[in-house]
Amino acid sequence: MTEESEREAQRASEYASGEAASDVVRRDRFSGGPARGFLSSMDDDERIFAADLAVDRAHVVMLAEQGVVDDGEAAAILSALDEVESAGFDALPDGEDVHAAIETAVVGRAGDVGGKMHTARSRNDEVATCIRYRLREDVLDAVEATLGLQKSLAEVAEEHAETVMPGYTHLQPAQPTTVGHYLLSYEQAVARDTARLFDAYARVNRSPLGAAAFAGTPFDVDRERTAELLGFDGLVANSMDAVSTRDFLVEVVAALSNLATTVSGLAEDLVVFSNKGLVELSDDYSSTSSIMPQKKNPDTLELVRATAGDAAAGLNGLLTTLKGLPRAYNRDLQNATPHAWEATDAVTEAVAVAAGAAATAAWDEAALAEAAGEGFSTATGVADLLAMAGVPFRKAHEMVAEASEEGADYAALDAAAEDVLGESLDAYVEREAVEAALDPAASAASRDSPGGPAPEAVAAGLTAAEETIAADEAALADERAALADADEKLRTEVSRYV
Repeated sequence: MTEESEREAQRASEYASGEAASDVVRRDRFSGGPARGFLSSMDDDERIFAADLAVDRAHVVMLAEQGVVDDGEAAAILSALDEVESAGFDALPDGEDVHAAIETAVVGRAGDVGGKMHTARSRNDEVATCIRYRLREDVLDAVEATLGLQKSLAEVAEEHAETVMPGYTHLQPAQPTTVGHYLLSYEQAVARDTARLFDAYARVNRSPLGAAAFAGTPFDVDRERTAELLGFDGLVANSMDAVSTRDFLVEVVAALSNLATTVSGLAEDLVVFSNKGLVELSDDYSSTSSIMPQKKNPDTLELVRATAGDAAAGLNGLLTTLKGLPRAYNRDLQNATPHAWEATDAVTEAVAVAAGAAATAAWDEAALAEAAGEGFSTATGVADLLAMAGVPFRKAHEMVAEASEEGADYAALDAAAEDVLGESLDAYVEREAVEAALDPAASAASRDSPGGPAPEAVAAGLTAAEETIAADEAALADERAALADADEKLRTEVSRYV
């Protein structure tokens, strides 16, 4: 072996083992100093290790197909990538980021030909592509969690479609409703959150690869081909926009923040209802005190509630990082991405926990029925009854308000009618009708306008929810299948060389 080949072998060994003094990007000039660790994103980059390998493979296959590298060079690079994948993230050499570390490892295994892997691209378009590639999976996982919550809510709503409960405004007894009606209100809100995630996914699923640093490349690249191999639905067309924009992160984190806010409201309600004795959470979603053994605390839902604050903080941090950045790539963007990872992880987990808590909670029907009539919650029903009989609603409102101060029963209503309307109550409506309006269950059942708590309205809401959930589950399956098909196609293309 010649002296030069010995040096080459030694260098390859150092790169492969992580002992190299510098990565292939920075070399010796920029590889030292106290700021090296500050610049590094390696602690966060394990998440996109698999994404980077896929992006590398697609890029190399495209370069070979375009004749930018020959088949033998492509084979050497792709074989090295296989070895890097088998060794795993922890075996990578030290590097400023996962992209440089993988490239260093490839050069260490394939020799100088490994340096051709980065032809016609920059880390700017590479990292943007990796983030989008991985974020697609995270968004689909979040969609799956929201659909699980929707199904839990719809199933319990169907079970309790006629279970009367108190409805509140300002946390004060307002009008009777049903558990089914209440839970469907959240199912519908979560359905909109699901739709927002799907909308965001459509814009995440665009490829920036081939934009290079920001000004394109003189090489004859096929951007559509790499997009196809990576399962993207299309391109971020303008090369400067492709590497600059992180609006897709904003969309995803905003959608997740909205979702977390929705679920936080559900968690708060269940905590309050638990406190009132209207619902009991499963032991699986509760805890006890370290010194008070009689306690059953809704701790998991309190953490679900707190997740909304974390997600909102992440969105604010992301927007603040992006605000005012000059065009093209800036290193600030390195700090933007973790906000998205943290939000997807935390919110997806919180939604799954909320779904489990909702599915396993026990609603106390007797306590709910008793509470449904508290605070003269049927007052509006009596006022509506009088309005149907021709009394101006505002006058009926005045009469019922007076009765509420005197006992809120038939006698009080009759006395108020004499005082406000100048006639007894039965001059306007029959006593039986008034007494029915005073009954919480009958009051809820009478409210049969679309979207109301009457059994037929709840049944219609359930049908609509089931149809929406089924359509979204099919859409989710299609998106997952498209990604799986692209992965299989990429592996097939790679196998043509190695």
